[in-house]
Amino acid sequence: MQQDIVFSYFLVFSGAMVLATLALYTRQPLIIAYIALGALVGPSGMGWIEHPDQLADMADIGIIFLLFLLGLDMQPVALFAVLRKATWVAVISSLIFFALGFGLTSAFGFSRMDAVITGLAAMFSSTIIGLKLMPTTVLHHKHMGELMIGLLLIQDMLAILVLILLGVMEGGSAMPVWQPFAALPLLAGGCYLLVKGVILPLITRFDRYHEYLFILAIGWCLAVSEAAKAVGLTHEIGAFIAGVTLATSPIAQFMAISLKPLRDFFLVMFFFALGAQFNIGLLTDVLLPAVLLAGLVLVAKPVSFRFLLGRFSERRNLAWDVGFRLGQISEFSLLIAFVAVESSLLSERGSLLIQATAILTFIISSYIVVFNYPNPIAVSEKLRRD
Repeated sequence: MQQDIVFSYFLVFSGAMVLATLALYTRQPLIIAYIALGALVGPSGMGWIEHPDQLADMADIGIIFLLFLLGLDMQPVALFAVLRKATWVAVISSLIFFALGFGLTSAFGFSRMDAVITGLAAMFSSTIIGLKLMPTTVLHHKHMGELMIGLLLIQDMLAILVLILLGVMEGGSAMPVWQPFAALPLLAGGCYLLVKGVILPLITRFDRYHEYLFILAIGWCLAVSEAAKAVGLTHEIGAFIAGVTLATSPIAQFMAISLKPLRDFFLVMFFFALGAQFNIGLLTDVLLPAVLLAGLVLVAKPVSFRFLLGRFSERRNLAWDVGFRLGQISEFSLLIAFVAVESSLLSERGSLLIQATAILTFIISSYIVVFNYPNPIAVSEKLRRD
């Protein structure tokens, strides 16, 4: 049966209005309200949303806009400088997290392939949680923001490699493993030339028409996102490249401000869909390993990032801050689990373990950041930074 899209939007945003109000009165993070709402009205709850995957597909656009806006405020010179430092930290930390996830899953009697894929899922941190809870001024103008973006970009490239390898193991992917890594500099160079030769002249000529600039920004973002997907990268990396290549434009800040409400609209849907897709009925089967794995992730990630960043002369406070902000697993982990299940490489029990761990780490990590570090939705006036 076709899902009524108007009724779905009513549930998402009217329900979010009610639960977000309660969350603010009770001093809880808003992200938790959105996830809880999805679980409440989704198939495992009241059943009012029967096909949350349809909303999840639309919600992915929010992630694309988020990366585009970050790119708009990231100067290319600063990006290259931080990537040199972030690469080794991201690679070494990913190996540590893989070993921890593989070891714990194996100890609970999961199959070898389930343990491998769970270890892979544990490698990555959430772009959405990490960046949504980072003050805009820090993201745009502080070294910590640049460092976090660098780490997340390297992790995204590793996640793409994992997804390609899963396709190769299934036998359904004709894409060479090296293709995304060769495509990345070519796409970035092509976008830079297009911006210089086409986009910036258009902006200069029609900068009085704000509606046109709004459409131009969205069109450029989605065009590069699709180009990235076509050459083996992801929509998110394409959106970031689109933003970085436009960052030197004199109206980059105007574009960023114009797109923020659109980004927030889709991000509410993202967290709602995450809660709605979770199968509460099967949770008891993996509850203990999920709780232990989530606890291991929440402890190991901050400690690992603190140690590794400290080795590269980062200040102790900054290293802890970055570690706790990246102290969860990723939305990419959910995608890895989905692809692995579709390829018959991961059992349903293994998939549920990854989903439960993701949601637990999303929730607890959000609480840690909201109550202890500067962020846009802090319940304390002292910590609230937009």
